[in-house]
Amino acid sequence: MWNIEQEETYFKIYDERKTLVGYFAPEYGDIQPQEKEEQVISEMLKNHDTIKGGYMMVPLVKFGIFEEGKEMNLDYIVGQLNDVYNRIAVWKDLMASKKIEHHKIMVSHTDHDMLSITLGIIFLNPVPLEKKELGNNLVGVLDLAHQKGLL
Repeated sequence: MWNIEQEETYFKIYDERKTLVGYFAPEYGDIQPQEKEEQVISEMLKNHDTIKGGYMMVPLVKFGIFEEGKEMNLDYIVGQLNDVYNRIAVWKDLMASKKIEHHKIMVSHTDHDMLSITLGIIFLNPVPLEKKELGNNLVGVLDLAHQKGLL
């Protein structure tokens, strides 16, 4: 169901309809000297070196209220905020069930009416930097998020 494609030093995650649903940025470790970081990461990708985890960024919630010039009433605002609360609660449950302890939330850089969440993903065993292997190890979180209507 999920398709992972490398884009420079990170990976794009697509669903079965070829819609971009998120990104995965591998944790490459502390590369020294920093001047060689690009070269070292390129070699790691080429050699399919293993990583212990990384960061998956996906949409968290769209508010539906921060559009310039959009007229709304209180009932609409209450409904939207209730929907936002419910969606965040589902994300919180998903993170607890998958034991995802580290995350950060930011305003989406492409839509200021949306928050995105970056999940700290730690693999049970080191995973090669290869799109199929990464996909196989991200599928549990992606499938659960999809089943819960989050992706």
